Amino acid sequence: MVTLLLKKSYLHKDLKEIKFNDLWNGYGIFTTMRVIGRSAKILFYKTHIDNLIKSLNKYNIRKKNLRKNILKLIKLNLKKNKNYDHLLRVASNNKIISISLRKRPIPKSNFKLKLVNYKRVDAVYKNLKYKKILKILSKLDVTKFDIALYKGTRILETGTSNLLFVKSNKIFSPNYDCYKGTTIKFFSKKVKIKFKNIFIKDINSFDEILVVGSGKGIVSVSSIDNNLWLRKSLKIYKKLDKIYKNQVNIKQ
Repeated sequence: MVTLLLKKSYLHKDLKEIKFNDLWNGYGIFTTMRVIGRSAKILFYKTHIDNLIKSLNKYNIRKKNLRKNILKLIKLNLKKNKNYDHLLRVASNNKIISISLRKRPIPKSNFKLKLVNYKRVDAVYKNLKYKKILKILSKLDVTKFDIALYKGTRILETGTSNLLFVKSNKIFSPNYDCYKGTTIKFFSKKVKIKFKNIFIKDINSFDEILVVGSGKGIVSVSSIDNNLWLRKSLKIYKKLDKIYKNQVNIKQ
């Protein structure tokens, strides 16, 4: 069970605080952002909010001054002198903005994936239909495991993040039926990533599998449960990890 250190809900129309509603499995959109340091720096903040509002528009949820109101609520709830390494979730439906904060789980070095036969509802958007994924993840130690979603013959994404596959120093990532998050978009501007179908039958041809996302940052997968794949290299992981850590430490 995730422990929320902050949980607040507000009405769109007047920002009046109401009883907390996490909005899970409703009709709406969310984004999860990493907050670090005593200055409460939010990594890739603008991109996260741009994506959130763009997706809300696609869902026909359009609210005046939403960008300004989200920033106001974040400033209201984040403490100036607290040393953060936390995950801030902002969710919205047609009536409510909800924000919550939790400690970021730090992935272990022996991080594994479990294959799960499931494709998210309307997967190209970070929508709130997460009931099945949350149920599965609640039974796992998320510092040691994530779930790799697949449908038919194709691997798609994890329960929380995107996947990168490395073969002969070339980087690939699934192109369809998954949400391309802020972190993978960041990496795609730094290194060449070819987006294509990744088939389960080809999994053993890859040297590295990496998980990238706001909560994970970048993680090297050591193995996949129920599959014969084992990590063969850390070369690209080390390269991308250095790029990511440089981003974390610079001012935005």
